[in-house]
Amino acid sequence: MDLGLKDRVYVVTGATRGLGNAAARELVADGAKVVVTGRDEKSVADAAAALGPDAVGVAADNADPEAAARLVATARERFGRLDGVLISVGGPAPGFVADNTDEQWRTAFESVFLGAVRLARTAAAELEDGGVIGFVLSGSVYEPIPGLTISNGLRPGLAGFAKSLADELGPRGVRVVGLLPGRIDTDRVRELDALSADPEATRAASESRIPLRRYGTPEEFGRTAAFLLSPAAAYVTGVMLPVDGGARHGF
Repeated sequence: MDLGLKDRVYVVTGATRGLGNAAARELVADGAKVVVTGRDEKSVADAAAALGPDAVGVAADNADPEAAARLVATARERFGRLDGVLISVGGPAPGFVADNTDEQWRTAFESVFLGAVRLARTAAAELEDGGVIGFVLSGSVYEPIPGLTISNGLRPGLAGFAKSLADELGPRGVRVVGLLPGRIDTDRVRELDALSADPEATRAASESRIPLRRYGTPEEFGRTAAFLLSPAAAYVTGVMLPVDGGARHGF
C-alpha cells in the first residue's frame, strides 16, 4: 500500500531510540524526510546518520521554550516544507504518589506536557491543509498504570489537549491523532519490568493479560504511526489509537 509519504517532511521528537526512532525509520522507509530530535547531541547525530540522507538531527530539549521554533525552522530550511510532527517524549520518572518529588513533577511537566503543547502549537501555526500533528501518549490515558503516577497525571491532560486541538484545526484540514502504546518491547518497558523483584515473571504476567499474548515490537508501532501520519489516513482525526495487542478491553 502506498501511504503517499514520498517527499513529505516530518519532525519527530524523542527519535534517538524507542518508539520515536521506530516511527522515524518507517517514515523514511516509505519515502518521507524527517527531522529527528533528542537531548544528547551524539545520539541525535548517530540516529540521523543511521536513517540516511533523508534525515537531519537536531539536539533539542522539549523543555526549552525555543526548541519548537528551531525544529520547525530546520524542517523548512533543510527540506523546504513541513507536513507534520510526531511528538514523542521520554517517560517521566517512575514512582508512586509518596515517592515522586515536586522537582520530578516540575521537570516532567516542562518536558512531557508543556514541551508537547508548545511544539503542537508552533506546528499548528505553520501547517496547511493535509498537515498532521501526532502525539505518542500511553495507555494511562484510559487507565492509570501502577508505579507511573506522574505519567498517569500528565498523559490524560495531553489527550484532552489533543482532542481540543483536533476540533480547532479540523476546519483547516489539519489532523490531530494520538497513539497509546501498551507493552512494546523497548528499553523503557524493559527498564520498568526490571524494577520488579522478578522481571521475567512480571513480563510473563503482563503478556498473559494481552489477548495477542506478547509484547509489541517497535517496528509494529512505527508502521502504525507512519500510517496515521500519512495521507492514507486523511479522514482520521481526534482519535486516540491503542497500540497494545488488545490489552484495552473498553471501547
